[in-house]
Amino acid sequence: MFKLIVRRLLLGLLTLWAISIMVFLGTEILPGDVAEAILGQSATPENVAALREKLGLNAPSWERYFSWLGGVLTGDLGASLTNGVAVDRIIGQRIWNTINLALYATVVALPLSLMLGLMCAAWPEGTFDRTTSSTTVFFISIPDFVIAILLIIIFARELGWFPSVIHRPRWSNFFETLGDTFLPMLTLVLTILAHIIRMTRAAVLDVLKQAYIEMALLKGVSKWRIIMRHAIPNALGPIVNVVALNLGYLVSGVVIIEVIFTYPGLGRLMVDSVVFRDLPQIQAVALIFCGFYIALNICADIGAIMANPRLRYAK
Repeated sequence: MFKLIVRRLLLGLLTLWAISIMVFLGTEILPGDVAEAILGQSATPENVAALREKLGLNAPSWERYFSWLGGVLTGDLGASLTNGVAVDRIIGQRIWNTINLALYATVVALPLSLMLGLMCAAWPEGTFDRTTSSTTVFFISIPDFVIAILLIIIFARELGWFPSVIHRPRWSNFFETLGDTFLPMLTLVLTILAHIIRMTRAAVLDVLKQAYIEMALLKGVSKWRIIMRHAIPNALGPIVNVVALNLGYLVSGVVIIEVIFTYPGLGRLMVDSVVFRDLPQIQAVALIFCGFYIALNICADIGAIMANPRLRYAK
């Protein structure tokens, strides 16, 4: 067990290192010149050359990559090219906004989706299962930005219950901020809810078809006891994995949602950084997004292995 966890952690670090190369190469192939983008159209060739020298852009790519990687490993993410402020300071203000919104959506979506998925599995092909399945297919087929726009039209513009723009969430004022961020939270919940419900239903139904479950039913054991004591532990692997993927989306896939609601999180910072070609910020935010995904997948793998002993002895 310990070796499996260490192996997963080492694979995660290797993946993160490979991603750091891809992120750096991705920022290298962005069109245009960084110095010209910063100085604007009135820049002279002398000014552009001086700025390129100051930013170290004349150095070979491999030299700049290892310099950047060394800074990341020592906690120095560099300074923003647009305002000169340290990137870790800028990100520190935004990352908590993104994490708080993700936690808000998780607290609502996770218990609700698991409960609905179990109810669908307990009464398959019934009215409740068919209604829930149709609703989840409907939400899966709609892009998240369309859901966000519809919610803004209904709840912000027509009814006026919630704000459609969140410039500066004040999480110290907890309950007021929960109301202000209700629409982006609801958009995220509706986006991930369907995936977890369908995976929970499918995984539990697959276990309920096993012979030992039928034997338990023939002995008169109640269906809910079978689900809670036998079906859920054996179906936990795929459920944990889909939950981890959706939690990763709540942190790193919210770019469009944060832009629509003008929410000051990491996703909106990424878009602003790309617009102004702020390479240190782009690289740092992209690495954080990927790091979240890798960490959640490692946690999901370890959780599935701990829940199902058969996975500890792979063939």
